[in-house]
Amino acid sequence: MDYAEYRRHDAVGLAELVRTGEVAPPELLETAIERAEQVNDRINAIVRPMVGIARERAAQPLTGALAGVPFLVKDLHQDYAGVRTGSGSRSTRTAVATRHSASVERWLDAGLVIFGRTNTPEFGAKGITEPVAHGPSRNPWDTDRTPGGSSGGSAAAVAAGIVPVAGASDGGGSIRIPAACCGLFGLKPGRGLVPAGPDRAEQMHGGATDGVISRTVRDSAVMLDVLTARPDPGGPYLAARPELPYAEHARREPGRLRIGFTCRSPLGSAVSPHAVSAVKDAAALLAGLGHDVEEAEPDIDGRQLSRDFLTVWFVQLARAVEDARRAFGAAPDDFELDTRLLAAAGRETKAVEYVAVLDRWNDHNRALADFHSRYDLLLTPALAHPPGRIGELDTPPALQKAVQLLLAVGLAGKVARTRPVNDLVLKNLEKVPFTQLANVTGRPAMSVPTYRTPDGLPLGVQFVGGLGAEPTLLSLAAQLEAERPWAHLEPPL
Repeated sequence: MDYAEYRRHDAVGLAELVRTGEVAPPELLETAIERAEQVNDRINAIVRPMVGIARERAAQPLTGALAGVPFLVKDLHQDYAGVRTGSGSRSTRTAVATRHSASVERWLDAGLVIFGRTNTPEFGAKGITEPVAHGPSRNPWDTDRTPGGSSGGSAAAVAAGIVPVAGASDGGGSIRIPAACCGLFGLKPGRGLVPAGPDRAEQMHGGATDGVISRTVRDSAVMLDVLTARPDPGGPYLAARPELPYAEHARREPGRLRIGFTCRSPLGSAVSPHAVSAVKDAAALLAGLGHDVEEAEPDIDGRQLSRDFLTVWFVQLARAVEDARRAFGAAPDDFELDTRLLAAAGRETKAVEYVAVLDRWNDHNRALADFHSRYDLLLTPALAHPPGRIGELDTPPALQKAVQLLLAVGLAGKVARTRPVNDLVLKNLEKVPFTQLANVTGRPAMSVPTYRTPDGLPLGVQFVGGLGAEPTLLSLAAQLEAERPWAHLEPPL
């Protein structure tokens, strides 16, 4: 199969070609590998090729909803037995997985052919993908710009046509941010829906989840059916699923929805005119489709929510650093400077404070539920600004020296917990202040690529639903996709 024909199909379409015998899995795999060889040196999406493993698998009989379709997984948590899970870090040199993660197991059950692992920032801790261990991933629409993070490598690979859909995960926007940067569709499932095992019951108290980034809505819907095909016996609770498959909901009209929208940053910071235009354009499109759309937002203190998100994030990062030290004998210099600083801040968090933060997470749940008692969905920008340039968020050299000194004398954690440094960290969220709400509350949310800036950069919009709103989100996304198609758009690589 030549690349033009391969690119014309999404994963569901490629699987149908395999099912009918029009193409064989090895042929699809070789097309995907050839495309990766053509473009990966320009976008740095794949950091751990698995070509030999994939060729052996493609030659075997495959069954499942997506049998024979080439696929990539994120190099974070999505373990493949016998392959290193690097987590974007130099500290994990010997981190060879002994078994598949639950998500990878289900992707394999669906017949997917995994041939590589994609780039991610160290421990997935940033909304950009520029790890020291592997170098930056680049946005296929403008290789001087970021594809977002932390699933930036997966988004870059999908946008560049290497695969139609790729594994991703989202703990603070890490599916939705890269999807918005790269002109793709990204759905973050709600808390507890996708299994996190076998090594954990849930990630980040259920605030983080696996998922995918795709070119088409139906691919994400089918993938959600794959990931939720059976309950997780080791999960903390049994998440409710709709009676019909998610793929069926993606084929149905959403009905008339009540949608509240806001362009205001929850941090009170500036929002680009392009991001405002993206939301207003989406609101007009929705109204034209018959939905009830008006300006409204939840009654939530956005700065407090961001602080509550960051506190948990820093503690989780401290745990990741400690795990790497204990499991792999990692030395301090094996971790990036920013990681060491934020982990030090996490270690300074007291248990009483941590519990109070988790209690406030529940307060934010209640406030968002009150909003959803009046509106089916919340519409916001996915990004406050168009995708930034590579290196734009690098820690300034003078600050790096100061941090190194503080780490050397053991004061980094105490300083990192002060209000001035906390405000500085919040400032780094100003480019992506909208996505953490859905993680803190565990609600499903999606980024839909309905808008582009005048110079052609993608800039998605976000929809946040209430508990169990995945079917509504998928139905609406499919309606928007039909009204304003995007899957055929291809960057000029």
